[in-house]
Amino acid sequence: MLSWFKNKKYPLFWLDYLKKFKNKQPKNIENTRFVVFDTETTGLETSTDRILSIGAVGVFNNIIDVSDNFEVYIRQSNFKAETVEIHGILKEGNLVKLNEDEAIEQFINYIGNNVLVAHHTAFDIEMINTSLKRMNLPKLKNKNIDTGILYKKLDGRKDKHYSLDVLCDEFDIPKHDRHTASGDAFITSILFLKIISKLKQERHVHYSDLFRISHKKNLM
Repeated sequence: MLSWFKNKKYPLFWLDYLKKFKNKQPKNIENTRFVVFDTETTGLETSTDRILSIGAVGVFNNIIDVSDNFEVYIRQSNFKAETVEIHGILKEGNLVKLNEDEAIEQFINYIGNNVLVAHHTAFDIEMINTSLKRMNLPKLKNKNIDTGILYKKLDGRKDKHYSLDVLCDEFDIPKHDRHTASGDAFITSILFLKIISKLKQERHVHYSDLFRISHKKNLM
């Protein structure tokens, strides 16, 4: 069994991805590259639905770097027309679309070993991992942060589900390009920085605090 793992052949882009995790990562917020991303999908079933598009933007030193962005659209054979009203992506249209393998490879090259951020991260990461599984590849290795969980770390916040729309309203974030992958990634990056700023007003925030599950103050 061990010999199978040692001899398993991975594509070059995945080997390069794995090598990046051998490098020591910064342990402070300011020197960490966060990749805020979002996926638009044919539905909410991670095992059967497919990714239509991936959008992402980099955040470094508390600044959204709009030049550090990623956007890709994925060609689909089993398209759900009823979801077009939500994401606006047509089966054909004029958008340049890649096949799934090409799109995922580009995304892996873009994120490297950096920290992933999304609103309700579990869904987006599972969609990426399911695509990787179809490519006979392992799951993502990146640390990740859920802005929905991060928000609950603020004093007085209840342990319940907070939608991106609700938090945009609370933090007065314009909802331009909502329900596009790139638009939601940008909106989430603003939300991410606003939550961190609010946390810093309440107490001292360590890099490791961003990854703690509990939102209780005494665990910060």
